[in-house]
Amino acid sequence: MRGIRRFLPALFMLPASLSVTLFFVIPVFMTFVFSFTTMSSDTGILGSRYIVSEATIRTLKDGDLDAALVRQLDSRVFAVNEAGLAALRKSNLKPTVVKEIEEKLSGKVYASEKQLFAALKGLSNRPRSFKDRKMVSKAVVQTLKNREFTTPKEFRAGLASIGIEVTDDVFDVLLEVANTSWKWTTGNYSELMASDFTWKILANTAFYVVLTLFFNVGLALVLALVTFYMPSGQSKFFRAVWLIPRVSPSVIYIMLWRWLSFDGGFMSYILGFFGVQPENWLNEFPWTFVIMANGFVGASMGMIIFASAVVAIPADVLHAAEVDGAYPWQQVRRIILPLMAWPILFITTYQTLSLMTSFEYILLLTDGGPGFFTTEVWALNAYHTALSNYYGNLRYGFGATLAVVLVAVGIAMSLIYLRLFDFKKLVAEPQIEN
Repeated sequence: MRGIRRFLPALFMLPASLSVTLFFVIPVFMTFVFSFTTMSSDTGILGSRYIVSEATIRTLKDGDLDAALVRQLDSRVFAVNEAGLAALRKSNLKPTVVKEIEEKLSGKVYASEKQLFAALKGLSNRPRSFKDRKMVSKAVVQTLKNREFTTPKEFRAGLASIGIEVTDDVFDVLLEVANTSWKWTTGNYSELMASDFTWKILANTAFYVVLTLFFNVGLALVLALVTFYMPSGQSKFFRAVWLIPRVSPSVIYIMLWRWLSFDGGFMSYILGFFGVQPENWLNEFPWTFVIMANGFVGASMGMIIFASAVVAIPADVLHAAEVDGAYPWQQVRRIILPLMAWPILFITTYQTLSLMTSFEYILLLTDGGPGFFTTEVWALNAYHTALSNYYGNLRYGFGATLAVVLVAVGIAMSLIYLRLFDFKKLVAEPQIEN
C-alpha cells in the first residue's frame, strides 16, 4: 500500500504531462526545427521532389548546359505508346476511334500536336471535333514540364521517355537544378533581421500589446471593483452583460464592430445629427477599433478573475478598515490592490502572452490593413507567411522562424513578470488567515 501511494502523484500528473508534451513541447520543438529549413508550399514537406518548371528551364538556359538539351527539356512529344493508349481507353472517346488509333498509330511518335492531328485525320474513324482531338493529344503527350519525380531513378526514366539520354555529370546538374526539396539553412533568421518589414511589424506588435494590455487589465480592475461595491443583484447582472463579448462567436462579434464603424453604420448615423459626414471609421482609425475589439474581450475575462479575488478577501479586514474610517478608495489602494497581486500577475501575464500570439480579431476586422501592414502584428504575419498570403507561396520555414521568435519573447516576458511581481513572495505563506 505504501508503494502505491508513492506512485500516486506521478500517476495523477501523467495526463497533464502528456498534454503538455503533445500540445506544447513537441510543437515548439518542431517549430524550432522547421525554422532552419526552406520548407514551403513549393518544396513540400515530404522530402525529395524533382520538377522541371519554368524556373528550372530559365536557370538551365543561364547556365553552361547544352542549348539543344535545354530545348528538349522544354519540349513535348506525342507518343502513342501503351500508357497513352491506356489513358485513351479510360476517356470518353468512342471505342471504335480508340481501336483504330491502337491499330494504325500504335508505337508512333509525333514531334508536334499539329503532326498528331494530321495523322488522326487520316483515320476512317477519326475524332470529329476539336475537343476529341485535344482529348487524344492530352492522353499521349510526353513532356517533363511540371511533372513531379520523387527519386533520381524516376527522373532519369522521365528523361528517357522523351528520348533524352545524358551522362552522369550532366544528370547530376539536372538533378540539382530540378530539385525543389527543402534544405537546411540559417537564412531565415538573417532575412528576418535584414528585412525592413520586420521592424515595422515589431513596432505594430509592441504598440498593440501595450495599449490593449492597459485597456483590458485596467478596465477589468475597474469593473471588478465597481461591481464589488454594488448590490449583489445588480453586480451579477452587470458582470453577465460584460461577458457577452467573451461568449459571442468571433465572426458575429466582429460583424457588429464593422456595422458600428462603416460609412452607413451606427456611428455615422449618430454623428450625422451633429453635421459629421459619413465615413468608414474603421479605415480612418483602424488601431482604435482593433484595440477596443480585443480590449473588451480581455476585460470581460479579467473582470471575473478580479471580482472573484476581491470577494475572497476576508470580510473582517474590510469591515475593520471601514470602522477605522477608510473610504472605498482607501480600501482599494491600501488593502484590496496589495492583496490582489497574484491575480493581477496572472491576468497581466496571460493577457500579454495572449495578445502576442492571438490574431483572430485583427484578421477578421482588418486582416492587417487597411493598406500595407498598417495593423499587421507579429502573430498575424506568421499566419500570413506560413498559411495564407496573397502571393500563393506559403513559406513554412520562415513562418516557423517568426513563431520561434514569438515563443522566445513570450518566455522572456513571463520571466520579467515573475521578477517584477516578486513571485517568491507571492507563493510564500499568506499573512492573513480566515
